[in-house]
Amino acid sequence: MSPEPKHLRLDDEPVPDCYEVIRRARQARRQKPGPPPKHDAEAVPDCYEVIRRARPPKPRRARRVLLALAVVLAVLASVTAVSGWLYVRSVDAIIARVEVFDQIPEETRPEKVALSAINMVVLGSDAGDPDPDRDGSRSDIIILAHIPADRSSAQLISIPRDTWVRVPQARNGRGGVDAKINAAFEWGGVPLVVQTVESFTGVRIDHVAIIEFSGFEEIVNAIGGVDITVDRTFTSIHPPFRRFNKGKQHMNGAMALDYARQRMQFPDGDFARIRHQQQLIRAVMDKAASTGLLTSPAQLNAFVRATANAVTVDRTMSIVDTAMNLRHLRSGNVTFLTSPSRSTGQVGTESVVFADTSKAKSVFDAVRRDAVTELIAAAK
Repeated sequence: MSPEPKHLRLDDEPVPDCYEVIRRARQARRQKPGPPPKHDAEAVPDCYEVIRRARPPKPRRARRVLLALAVVLAVLASVTAVSGWLYVRSVDAIIARVEVFDQIPEETRPEKVALSAINMVVLGSDAGDPDPDRDGSRSDIIILAHIPADRSSAQLISIPRDTWVRVPQARNGRGGVDAKINAAFEWGGVPLVVQTVESFTGVRIDHVAIIEFSGFEEIVNAIGGVDITVDRTFTSIHPPFRRFNKGKQHMNGAMALDYARQRMQFPDGDFARIRHQQQLIRAVMDKAASTGLLTSPAQLNAFVRATANAVTVDRTMSIVDTAMNLRHLRSGNVTFLTSPSRSTGQVGTESVVFADTSKAKSVFDAVRRDAVTELIAAAK
């Protein structure tokens, strides 16, 4: 017997689990071209709107994605100078929370070395991605964000989702094997992702931030779009098959979202997508800082509310404290890095990324010691 369908909630009324509806419809089309199953046919057209608006009752099961952690924190920090702490506290109150650290055995966690630095995992998956080959239950993006003790900068280190690592065993018994790092999300939710990242990097994680990919479209639109310099001309593989021309292009939310999803047109696949996502984060930060956003109450409110609606954080994270800590953060002092890899290859039937363990150890040891800026300076 198949399990009872899960449900989301929209306006206090139950609605079908659209992630499952869309998955079934895509699977049916791959097996036999034609319309989706009859019981799904009416639900599919409305499902992307449902996904955009609905918030799952259990955030651990939500399929979410990083896009603009630095933007969220930096702009909230700037709000303190514009609208005061009461406004920031009101934002803090509406941001969703998820249980994380009480689900991780303390004896498995690394020691905290640099006590005043902040290490944050940012993750999620793009449930609305129309790519029929992606696994919607896994986390597409995993980033370790390091905030040094002096709060003068930030380093965002992307870990490729196909990195082959040891995934610890979750409380439900799943895991305990070597696998792609993004399998942790499917097997044990956010707690197992954090436990896997800590095991891989040796860095103790202080906080978790999750941002819905669908919500990012509203964030970009709230600031009037962004300017992105496209490195090569290509056409999106997803409807409406937008063409991205080499050079600077102004993008609205939908176009920016499409741009950040593309990977199959590039010889380095997911690494190209990581670069585009990092490029987009910087573009949003630059636009927020260079326009009248912070001096326009109406525009600021629209931006912050859109951001707050898209964000989920762990229960121990204070938006007020974080905003205060990062009030000087701007794109110019944010460095984007990627966890070192030595090659790609196959493990069984899976295409994987093999970490360069020696170089990765140096990077993450610098994170542990709060010495990433020294590492970057040495590399230059």
